[in-house]
Amino acid sequence: MSTEHSVIVHGDKELLAEAVAARLLVRLIDAQSARGDVAVVLTGGRVAAAVYQAVAASPALSAIDWNRVDIWWGDERFLPAGHPDRNETQARTALLDALKLDPARVHPMPPSDGPAGDDPEAAAAAYAAELAAAAAPGSARLPHFDLLLLGVGEDGHVASVFPEQPAAYDTRAVAAVRGAPKPPPVRITLTLPTINTAEEVWLIATGPDKAAPIGMAISGAGRVQLPAGGVEGTERTLWLLDRAAAADLPPKTVSLRS
Repeated sequence: MSTEHSVIVHGDKELLAEAVAARLLVRLIDAQSARGDVAVVLTGGRVAAAVYQAVAASPALSAIDWNRVDIWWGDERFLPAGHPDRNETQARTALLDALKLDPARVHPMPPSDGPAGDDPEAAAAAYAAELAAAAAPGSARLPHFDLLLLGVGEDGHVASVFPEQPAAYDTRAVAAVRGAPKPPPVRITLTLPTINTAEEVWLIATGPDKAAPIGMAISGAGRVQLPAGGVEGTERTLWLLDRAAAADLPPKTVSLRS
């Protein structure tokens, strides 16, 4: 079955955040209607926070049975629990604390003061074990992901898979990252093979500093040199951009919305 690739461009970052929030809610409603249980993988960053805030403010929020939604993370900064720079903390503040979630179905990546201690390799292995435990009986090492959200870095990184770094070559489900070029240097991340098991992957980006890597990624750049170019959902890969981030794309590539 072929994978659908789409690029949708909105006028500015505010319109983009509102549109992504609406699209996310519709996707979860549809998936829940089809399967009952839904799994979404969250990302971090300023755009993600704006999306989560828009989701929290949406009147469609109650159309989802949040008690049947599994929440995972694509990567995490290896910091103590509750640290304001953790993606988990950002998501809880912007959205999750306002939802009626089953705590057992919220799966944050381990913090540096968690049961795995301050060893990121042990923490990555623990998260891989949690993923495997949630997989369907007799299936692979991963649960089913209906939707996985990603930001895109100025260098083309996604999650905490940075260009030419060891995680870009890693085939395990989860990898520890040391010496990341963007602070903090120690992180945990899903690897590209894990990311690419999701039904739909959405890459969300704003600003002119993202235009060059996005242009190269969509044009077919290699996954090691530009990890964003190695991302593909099993059913759909969707780029959701503002005009500035889409500046290096040929007009025929994009669908303009607002």
